[in-house]
Amino acid sequence: MGKEKDQKEKKMFVVGVWSFAKEVKLLLTALLILCTFATVLQFLPSRFTISTSDLGVCISRVISPPNTTTTQLAPPPIATSSSALASLLAPLPSFPPPPPSMAPPPLLQEDRTLENGVIKRGFNPYGAAAYSFVTMGAYRGGLNTFAIIGLASKPLHLYAKPTYQCQWVPHLNSSKPISAVGYKILPDWGYGRVYSVVVVNCTFSQPINTENSGGTLLIHASTSGGGDRNFNVTDTIQALTESPGSLSLSLFTSKPKYDYLYCGSPLYGNLSPQRVREWIAYHVRLFGERSHFVIYDAGGIHEEVLEVLRPWMEKGFVTLQDIKEQERFDGYYHNQFMVVNDCLHRYKFMTKWMFFFDVDEYIYVPPKSTIKTVLDSFSGYTQFTIEQMPMSSKLCLSEPAGRTYRRWGFEKLVYRDVKKGIRRDRKYAIQPRNVYATGVHMSQNFAGKTTYKTNGRIKYFHYHGTIAVRREPCRNLINSTGITFDKTPYVMDTTMRDAAGFVKKFELKMIGSRLQRTRQ
Repeated sequence: MGKEKDQKEKKMFVVGVWSFAKEVKLLLTALLILCTFATVLQFLPSRFTISTSDLGVCISRVISPPNTTTTQLAPPPIATSSSALASLLAPLPSFPPPPPSMAPPPLLQEDRTLENGVIKRGFNPYGAAAYSFVTMGAYRGGLNTFAIIGLASKPLHLYAKPTYQCQWVPHLNSSKPISAVGYKILPDWGYGRVYSVVVVNCTFSQPINTENSGGTLLIHASTSGGGDRNFNVTDTIQALTESPGSLSLSLFTSKPKYDYLYCGSPLYGNLSPQRVREWIAYHVRLFGERSHFVIYDAGGIHEEVLEVLRPWMEKGFVTLQDIKEQERFDGYYHNQFMVVNDCLHRYKFMTKWMFFFDVDEYIYVPPKSTIKTVLDSFSGYTQFTIEQMPMSSKLCLSEPAGRTYRRWGFEKLVYRDVKKGIRRDRKYAIQPRNVYATGVHMSQNFAGKTTYKTNGRIKYFHYHGTIAVRREPCRNLINSTGITFDKTPYVMDTTMRDAAGFVKKFELKMIGSRLQRTRQ
């Protein structure tokens, strides 16, 4: 009797397990189908994603695919746990849409045979070779004139005739928009690569926003058939907006805040903090308290260089701008021409004189002169250029007891290149209110006169390449007044060496000893 009871209980247990096993089988089968579906989904164009927020109903949401080839990801392994399943069902990564095409997408052209037997081939464009315009800045140049600085496709400007139309749209609905033809300036002397620098000048026939009610400057940039002769693509760019009450008309007539402003070229690479320290201390002393330095970081202002600049930033002498984003656009030399033109127009009304030179170059005026007396002598000119004194970046004056290596760079690099018959690059200064666009070594777009005859009143010493050397610059120690090295004649010139002591004392007075342990 007991034996029959045991057998009966075992049968009931088996039946129960078997019934439960059916549910398990159903669940496993459903999971297998779901995993298989998710795995296959990886190989399909990404139109559907499955949200993990509601696995019960597997809600899918439709994603509009970009007009480009979708990158396919390798399928993950089959999930064996709930966490693995969740990761399997997670939405696929989304990719940013491509830049807008230069023209509306045309109908697909196919090859076809004409009635005369000629095979007419089809051509189908995709994507865009370069942007029509990349803006960096837009600024007022007066009551009725504006300047827009940026990059544009070099082939477009080299082989086509793109145009720019300027339009001022007042904020007041009662006022009508005003239009003017935009005049373009290409200041980079053809050095551009994929992109060239463009300065668009908008000069209207009447003063703009004099009632100070605000408005927006629009630029209509047209390709005029460049890129595709079947299309005249026009991009409308909101270049500048003035809010009500924001315009200060006195800006154009009042005395500028600074006497001298330095516009730097983009700084990049592994710069020497010590060389930057020497350069900024020297020039703050030279230009004085009514001076300012605008420095552009294209990747060269690492933490050690920033520590050198920070004391002068705190004192109000230096403005640092991060322009690393411009590296996306392939122009000449970190888009140097665009940067200097942006500096020109951004600070045009803030300074009397604007200087353009590099951080391995040192402006010098003779001891009996000052920077003020020299520039006052050029007041009748919009622009003057500055003669170069090329210095060796390897030859140093030998001194006993290792004192050479404790000297500042311009204090020990005392040998000047005197090879004759070589045209040396010059740097320059301008009175910016009379300049429309500028370059690296001079401006060609200005009102007024320029002079190259500075007659020794001002020059600059050039220590080429030293700014990017993180080691001791002295490669050869010389104890001679003259030497020929690598077929180049040099003579000893201690002009800058004689000023080093005064610069060191000035730095100590201005910012204390916080930079005394600066490394090469």
